[in-house]
This record gives sequence, C-alpha cells and structure tokens, in this order.
Amino acid sequence: MTRRPAPVALLATLALVFVTLGWGSSFVLLKDMLERVPAVDYLAVRFGIAGVVLLAVAPRAVTSLSPTLLRRGAALGLVYGVAQVLQTVGLDHTSASVSGFVTGMYVVITPLLAALILRSRITALTWTAVLLAAAGLGVLTLDGFAIGYGEGLTLLSAALYALHIVGLGAWSTPREALGLSTVQLLVIAAVCFAGTAPGGVVLPSTGQDWAVMIYLALVVGLLGLLAQTWAQAHLSPTRSAIIMTMEPVFAALFAVLLGGESLGIRMLLGGALVLTAMLVVEVRPRRGAPDIADVPHLPQ
Repeated sequence: MTRRPAPVALLATLALVFVTLGWGSSFVLLKDMLERVPAVDYLAVRFGIAGVVLLAVAPRAVTSLSPTLLRRGAALGLVYGVAQVLQTVGLDHTSASVSGFVTGMYVVITPLLAALILRSRITALTWTAVLLAAAGLGVLTLDGFAIGYGEGLTLLSAALYALHIVGLGAWSTPREALGLSTVQLLVIAAVCFAGTAPGGVVLPSTGQDWAVMIYLALVVGLLGLLAQTWAQAHLSPTRSAIIMTMEPVFAALFAVLLGGESLGIRMLLGGALVLTAMLVVEVRPRRGAPDIADVPHLPQ
C-alpha cells in the first residue's frame, strides 16, 4: 500500500470511527431483544437483510468483480462469519466483560499476523499504541478473568477477526469496496444461517425488535462493513485495528447515555488509554513519518 494523502487517510480514519460508533451502539439496543431472539438467529437475519439489500441496490458491483475478487470476498466473509458464531458460542460460557476483552485482543494479534503474512514492518511506536489499546480494553471490560472453554473460543474468534482485518488491508480497493462488501455480507449470512440449522430461525416478534433489527442490519451491518472495506483500502491493518478498539469506548458511552449506567473511573481511564492509542497512530503520520505497518496491496 502506498502512502495515502493526509485528507484521504483522515477520511478513512473517520469512517472507521463511524463503524465503531455503530458497533458500540448495538450493545444497549440488543440487550432486550436477545432475551427473545437467540444471538446466532439475530446475526443470520441481520446480515441476511444487509446482504440482500446491498445486492438489490447495486447488483453490478458484484457481477463486475473478477473471479479472484469473488473468491477473496467469499473467504473474508467466511472468516468473519465463523468468528461471529464462535464469539457468540463463547459468550455462553464466559462473562460479557471477559468476552469483550478477549475479543478485543485482535488489536494485538493483527500486527503479528500482518508481520507474518504480509511481511509488514511493526515499529516501536506501533507496539506502544497496541499495548495502550490492550490496557484500555482491560480497564474498560475486565472484572476477574479465568481461562476456560468460553475464553478459548473467544480468543479463536479474535484471531479470525484479526485475519479478516489483515485480509481486507491486503485485498480491498476503493473501486471494488461495494462489490466486496456485498459478497462478504451474503457469505456471513450463510454461515450464520448454518449456525441456526439445529433449531430453525427465530424471528423478531415485535415492531420495536424489528426496528432495532433494521437499524443494525442497514446502518451497523451494511454501512458499517462497506465503510470498513473502503477505509481499509487506505489504512494499514494494524492502524485499522487500533482505531477499531474505540468500540468498547462507544459501548460504555451509550450505556451511560441510554442504559442508565453510571460514569466511573474505569470508564474514564480505559477510554482515555484507547483514545491515546488511536491518537498515537493518527498524529505520527501527519508529521511526515510513513504510515505504520504499511503493506502492499496484492494483485487483483
């Protein structure tokens, strides 16, 4: 990946912040609905709606993709879909706080995979930002920790999320972002629907639940993945992963604003650490240094 002009990189960063804002808003909105709709069923319906809508709006974006990009989009969707299912199953065997922390470990795994697979250079500044983000996640989410079956599944999902971030960083281009996003959404939906096979799909039963589902499908799912796919055409995988650790910060913010939770010192300290990590990777490139962990795009 060649270094992008500052305005484009800034716009890509803001797009990823929008993505994490949507992810963060989902927690408080889902709290009630998941008592009536199983999590895997929710994921299947959500991604199914997003994929079908995007395909209906821009079918040529998919048909114009080369066979190679179609395969890559399917591979990325498969990785992300399996990660979603593993994270959901893991959550049944561990606490939400531990799940949030372990899932967020993709911020540590991403630079390792980027260095291993893409031969990207990981600088000391990058590792400083990674450690700050990981520490912030711990302060925000952890309240005791033990390693077991649920934590193992969740860690595996975090590794798959990291692999998805690295794959997008290598394969995504602005021109093919729409088609690549559509393929990913459809494959993610297929994986999640497969996860519902034993008992069938449970649909939302109230208008309020459907309203939440539509918001999460179209705004968080459709626009979120589209924005991430486009943004990662301009940012390195490690830089993207660090920015995306803003998700638990926004989740805590929405919990305070809409969920009635109190603002505590842990929220403030954890949020400050994650924000500092993001600022570290954003301020340095503007001073003329190369983008951290820059990697080449693979041939299309």
